[in-house]
Amino acid sequence: MENLITEKNNRKKAAQSQPQSKNTSKEKTNIKKAPRFDNQEQKDFVRTLNRRVNNYFKDNNISKTANTKMILKGLFHGTIWIGSYCMLIFGGFSLGINYLLWAILGFSIAMVSVNIAHDAIHGAYSKHKWVNDLLSHTFNFNGASAYMWTKMHNQAHHTYTNIDGHDEDIAPVPIVRLCAEAPLWSIHRYQHIYSFFLYTLSTLSWVLMKDYKKFFANDVGNYTGQDHPRKEYFLLFFYKFINYTLFIIIPLIMLPYGWVNTILGFLLMHAVSGFFLAVIFMLAHVVEEAHFFLPNEEGNMENSWAVHQLYTTANFSEESEFMAFITGGLNQQVEHHLFPNICSIHYPALSKIVKKTAAEYGHPYLTAPFPIAIASHVRFLKRMGSEENPVMH
Repeated sequence: MENLITEKNNRKKAAQSQPQSKNTSKEKTNIKKAPRFDNQEQKDFVRTLNRRVNNYFKDNNISKTANTKMILKGLFHGTIWIGSYCMLIFGGFSLGINYLLWAILGFSIAMVSVNIAHDAIHGAYSKHKWVNDLLSHTFNFNGASAYMWTKMHNQAHHTYTNIDGHDEDIAPVPIVRLCAEAPLWSIHRYQHIYSFFLYTLSTLSWVLMKDYKKFFANDVGNYTGQDHPRKEYFLLFFYKFINYTLFIIIPLIMLPYGWVNTILGFLLMHAVSGFFLAVIFMLAHVVEEAHFFLPNEEGNMENSWAVHQLYTTANFSEESEFMAFITGGLNQQVEHHLFPNICSIHYPALSKIVKKTAAEYGHPYLTAPFPIAIASHVRFLKRMGSEENPVMH
């Protein structure tokens, strides 16, 4: 089945899975009204793009899931992840080397998250569900709930990209203003400076607070009030305990340099992983070229879902093999948002198809080299922090 149509059906199922009002005492929360995409609009573009992408895989007789290159890349990042941890705990190195290993461990956590767990949670790593489920647990071991990620990222973010009140990924701490609908505070005029420090706290906040808050508040973008499966209550606390044991308790017991240096090392690990992951996201959606849309009074969006992704998502350094290697292909988030169920290893080939088709139909294809994307992100933060209603693009 064509991937964009599959994604549309997934969004329908997600919307249908929201609890319906039955006027009973069991009804816990109100459900936000979901913006509606008219997918009859621009349907020729969607059909043409789908056909060309499907023909690429058919004509070349290749699978849409991971290939040997993807598996080897995952093994490399996984080896660095496990190896750096074992060297830290059992290596007996000097304090300076230990701090270096904490930093490498933080980088490898980010690498495993984007190169293995991310594809697996999207169901894109393997055609076998059990393989994807198994690899998804690397996310849990690193302290972030794979279950909550499906709610916050797969559903809320991918469905309602850059729509205020529905996209969970553009709702950070209030002192970072990412859309014109958010209130403008005086402190925001400095956000282009202090935001980069806050990025270093992103995974630490996630591991210690965010998952709990979202899980028990049961308020994630548009997916609000759904009952969690019973096993997810157990898995949430089980994997948090495993993570705290691996990265706090065992280092406190095993490392000989005192609790202060151990906690500082733990914070360094999260600073590295958090900064890296935050920057990947910001360069994909929070740059001057990316659009932020709102539904009209009837709740309808301006474009079809697929074209909406082209306006709200940007690539950076899309032709760089090194960037693809360390970002898990998320330097090409245009392709990822259009085809989230296709393994990221195929994005370089798909980008040529998407770019050509978008140009033929007069739709945007946002991309820039890494330094230009960083500069655009900084300018975005600066303008969003100083102007009530900044006009970008």
